Amino acid sequence: MQRRRFHQTKSLEERLSEEAKRLRELAKRLPPGTKREDILRRARQAETGSHMSEWLRSPELQPPK
Repeated sequence: MQRRRFHQTKSLEERLSEEAKRLRELAKRLPPGTKREDILRRARQAETGSHMSEWLRSPELQPPK
């Protein structure tokens, strides 16, 4: 059985940012409540993941010596 390979055309940061934006737009259309809060939490998690990935890829980040 061969493993399916999928080459991403966008970086992880771009995909996470787009997902966060999409989730925030979705939350705007929902009435206040638990579902809306869950969607906003997922948007914040996607943004945090994007920022962490950018930070980890930064040239200033050096391994310990």
